[in-house]
Amino acid sequence: MASKKLNGTVIVTYRCNARCSMCSRYKCPSKPEEELSIETIRKLPEMYFTNITGGEPFIRTDLKEIVRELYKKSDRIVISTNGFFTDRILDLCREFPDIGIRISIEGLENTNNEIRGLPDGFNKGYTTLEKLVGMGMKDVGFGMTIQDKNAPDLVPLYKLSDRMGMEFATASLHNSFYFVEAGNIIHDRPMVAQNLETLINELLSSRSPKKWFRAYFNHGLINYIYGQKRLLPCDMSFDTFFIDPYGDVMPCNGTKDKEVMGNLNEQTWEELWNSEKAEAVRKKVRCCDRNCWMIGSVSPAMHKYIWSPAWWVIKHKFLFFWKKKKYSMYENKIARDYRDGKVSREELDRCSTCERNAIVKDGLSTASREQLKGRSGEEIVEADLAKQFEYDGRTDR
Repeated sequence: MASKKLNGTVIVTYRCNARCSMCSRYKCPSKPEEELSIETIRKLPEMYFTNITGGEPFIRTDLKEIVRELYKKSDRIVISTNGFFTDRILDLCREFPDIGIRISIEGLENTNNEIRGLPDGFNKGYTTLEKLVGMGMKDVGFGMTIQDKNAPDLVPLYKLSDRMGMEFATASLHNSFYFVEAGNIIHDRPMVAQNLETLINELLSSRSPKKWFRAYFNHGLINYIYGQKRLLPCDMSFDTFFIDPYGDVMPCNGTKDKEVMGNLNEQTWEELWNSEKAEAVRKKVRCCDRNCWMIGSVSPAMHKYIWSPAWWVIKHKFLFFWKKKKYSMYENKIARDYRDGKVSREELDRCSTCERNAIVKDGLSTASREQLKGRSGEEIVEADLAKQFEYDGRTDR
């Protein structure tokens, strides 16, 4: 195993209480007894950054124990959540005030609630964020998956986060086993790109270098939604990894089917990371044509290939402040070609990973899939949560 620290994402559960329109993971939950144990968490390598995600990670009642173990081996931890379990989130953050929290909010109130399928979801998430700020938490913010339905809310939501002094993370639609989706696609690319263009100029006008580099990331999102090749190489499985609830270590969560490098329940990290199976997956990664542009793969690439985003930032800051020239989505040749009729929507659709009639993969174990016979994933998770909360009468669900 390489001596350097890695970038890791720990998927602690596939159980989820949300009903997101762009993600069907809630239909395919993992069985609690199969999910990552503390013993397996202890076998993870040293990491400079760890993202804890799901499913909804706060469905796990032992999440604090997991965080305690990860803090022994990770420089920084961020948890991605829908923000619904306010009491659990606040309780964890009292013990770990340096942790990062990213709450998924998919737009302003009506838009968010429609996309995420959680009753009063916007107010729950926003209230959780306010309480975290009130506690003095520094590393908190919004996460938004941009699509046709919520693109007009993009800049208003950014401005809301900016007024609150919060982070603002963006993504776009993806298709993979992780999302249990194959048919996600942006329909009105120019409209979505126009809203991203406005956001990019807001970020470039700030005094924060971190936001300038976020502008570059969003520039890459425009490139992605037009189905073009990644702006930076993908090094997933080389210095970055994902581990799913079953202990399977994977290069990322963007592949059509789950690509497994090994299983940490059954192997040591050194055995797994240096195995022939892991090398075979790395060869696949080098030939991958999905062109994902998600922060989990792009952030490490931006650090590794820093001069590419840095030159973009320097150029656009110069143009913005000295030439009074704002960023334009039409700096992307593909956006100009589509505008000018040189490329059709059908051609761009074929560049995407959308497969309308594909068999959707879910990455479940045999036992987890077996539990879906006779019950829906929603029913399974609802029963699970009802049992969790039945003894204390709480309504934080």
